This record gives sequence, structure tokens and C-alpha cells, in this order.
Amino acid sequence: MNAKKVGILTAGGDSPGLNAAIRGFGKSAIGHYKMDLVGFRDGITGLVEDHYEPLDSRALSGILTVGGTILGTSRDKVHKFPTPDGVVDMVPRVVENYERAGLDALIMLGGGGTAKNAKRLVDAGLNVIHLPKTIDNDIAMTDTTFGFATATEIATEAIDRVHSTAHSHHRIILTEIMGHRAGWLTLGAGIAGGADIILIPEIPYTVDSVAATISERTKRGSTFSVVAVAEGARDVADTADYEAARLLVRAAKTPEAQRAARAHLKNVEDLQREHTFKLARELEAATGLEARVTILGYVQRGGSPSAADRLLATRLGAAAAELVADGHFGVMVAAHGELAEPVALDEVAGKVKLVPADHAWIRAARMVGTGLGD
Repeated sequence: MNAKKVGILTAGGDSPGLNAAIRGFGKSAIGHYKMDLVGFRDGITGLVEDHYEPLDSRALSGILTVGGTILGTSRDKVHKFPTPDGVVDMVPRVVENYERAGLDALIMLGGGGTAKNAKRLVDAGLNVIHLPKTIDNDIAMTDTTFGFATATEIATEAIDRVHSTAHSHHRIILTEIMGHRAGWLTLGAGIAGGADIILIPEIPYTVDSVAATISERTKRGSTFSVVAVAEGARDVADTADYEAARLLVRAAKTPEAQRAARAHLKNVEDLQREHTFKLARELEAATGLEARVTILGYVQRGGSPSAADRLLATRLGAAAAELVADGHFGVMVAAHGELAEPVALDEVAGKVKLVPADHAWIRAARMVGTGLGD
């Protein structure tokens, strides 16, 4: 395919490496393949509102090391776009805007939600390629995602730093780390930071088990413990309530039942939102040690990308430009070892990559004596 004009956008949560990926694709498309490039502002919003601007080599200069995204982002969905008159399916409008702009292809950088939006546009007949971005590392069919390495470094440094204050004050320090429903970030940072206990969504914990690990450390002469807690980690009882609520959503058949089920799920999530503080109180009561909570929050998504993320984003972006030139669309560019390979969006959209119970990181954590709460 002799593509002449390509659009690019960033969608979903911001992440280190987005600008590096824009640059990787843009410099390859413009410099190597002589394509014209335009950037849509604020993700799906810009695509719906037809808000874009030309990107040339000058616009891409100096952005490799910059955090965030020069294009802006949003979490809007193409098929459920909010308007003053309610939620509207904007896929037909996006198709019109794509054709009016004279685009030959569209590159969408984002996480799992963006993969689903990309699939909807592919189904509508557009030439779309998805690049996997998220600090959660939970996108199916790729070894890793850009943003994950940087966030892991940030979370690891935070765990490193709380060790000294935990030791000095003889406390339990719980560090809450992002990751939504996947434990990759907490597990990786917990192992790298030497956390004594790591709690992730894939392994429901019991307070008794966590307290027992801390008590064993006390018997061995340790006066502190550092606990890495995923934001989506839950104890056994809360996990059962949460999974039951999610099951109701999947089982709901009518719009009314779906609304009620989703409201119930949100209520359950809201009640469990401060689970790390609840766990801290429970551990104080069980162990007699003071417990303190540190929530890293959005600091994990900010700042300059690491060298690993710059390299990953650049090679995935360059591979996407090659795929456009070859006329290969409807795919995500996946990292497979040192290769960047296309994977059909059918195999990606709507799927989540969780930590397997027998994963090498899990085995390594157990072998070095790290408690996992089970």
C-alpha cells in the first residue's frame, strides 16, 4: 500500500513513553517512508470533533525524553461518546472525519480500552494499528507495554526509600501501587525493592497470613516489615464480593438489569477503595506494631521515560510505520522478545493479561521468602 497520509492519537491514561512512540512512528513514517502525519488532539475526542494538526520533523524533535503526551488524551469511547443529549455512537462520524481528512491509516496508542476502540473502527472499515501502552502491563498478546518499565522503576525506588523509615521507627509500611486488576507492577517492584510481603489481585490474601509472616520476621529479630500492596488486591472475603458483583454484570440481560448490576459493582468497589488503610488497621491489631500507608498514585505515571521504555516505544513505533507501508492493518504491534510483531486485534481487544499463579516471578518471590498473603 502506498500510504500518503496517516493520523495518530494517544488515548486512555497517560504513560511514560507515549511521546517516544509518537516520535518513533513519526520519524519513520515521515523520514523513511515520506508519509504526511497529522496528530489528533485529546484522543478519541479529537477524532470525533475532527480536531487535528500537522506533525512534521520539527514537531517531533526533542520529545523523546518528555513524559506525558504532546497530543493530549482522553478516556472517551467511540461507540459511547458523551454529548449534551446523552451517549451517542460516534463510529459513523469518525469514519466521515477519517475520509474527509484523506487518511490512509490511523495509529492509536493506548491500553486495553484503546484496543477495543481500535477494533470497533477496524470493523467499520478503517485502516487502524494499535500500539500497546500502559503502566499496568495487562494487555494480552504482548510481552510488555511501554510505560511499565518506568513505572516499575518509580515504584521500586519508593519501596527502597520506605525501608529506612520502617526500620528506624519499627513499623509496618504498606506501599500501595497502581495496576488496576493486574499485579504485574506491584509484583515486579515488590521483588526488585525487596518488599517482605507482596499482595496482588491474582492472589487473594488473608490478614492472618500477612500477620503471621510479620510475626515470623519479629521472631527472627526483625523490627519492621515493608508490604507492597496492589490497588486491586483484596482479601478473600472482599474478593468473593467483588467477583460476585462482576458476575451479576456479565449475567445481566436487559438495559435495566445492566444499570442495576453496574451500580452494585460500583458500590462494592467504592466500599473496598480504601482497603490498604483497612489492612493497616487490621495488621496493627494483629501484630502490635504501628502501620503506616504510602499511596504512590499518579507519580507512577509521570516524568521522563526510562531508557528501556524509550527503546521499546521507538522500535514499536518504527515497526508500525513499516506495517503501514506494507498495508498491514487491524493489528496491534506486540513486543515478542526483541521482535516487534503484528497480532490481530481480534486476539487482543477485550482480553486482560493477569499474573499466572505459576509465573516465574511468583516462584522467585516465594523462593526468597517473600510473603504473598495466601
